[in-house]
Amino acid sequence: MAPKKSEKKADAGKVAKAVKSSVSRKVKKVRTRVRFYKPKTLIKARDPKYPKRSVESRGDKLDKYRVIQCPVTTESAMKKIEEINTLVFLVDIKATKPKIKEAIRQLYDVQCAKVNTLIRPDGRKKAYVHLTQDYDALDVANRIGII
Repeated sequence: MAPKKSEKKADAGKVAKAVKSSVSRKVKKVRTRVRFYKPKTLIKARDPKYPKRSVESRGDKLDKYRVIQCPVTTESAMKKIEEINTLVFLVDIKATKPKIKEAIRQLYDVQCAKVNTLIRPDGRKKAYVHLTQDYDALDVANRIGII
């Protein structure tokens, strides 16, 4: 079957339009730099469907009972208690001087003048807790049962 007149007119109109307009070809982009940069694409903010950890953190893991492990009761430690008002403790390896100071204050109700620490060859941390002049290390040692 031959196409109808209205269809012929529509086709003729398309052809006339194409003849009048210029032929468009894709223009090649002129590169001005040697280095190629990857185009920036859309970066969306994270929107997780569930939390990474199913359980919330349980607070401070290094509490006062974990910081101070035990007092040292060697002869040299006893000499320090008697002569230079210093208590000697084994403490957690991750405990810092301010944490040790705070733990001593909370556990034994004494003020520390300063704390010196060292890590022993067996890998444990030892703290020398020098008390202020208001407190006597001998009394504190008796109270906590070292002597």
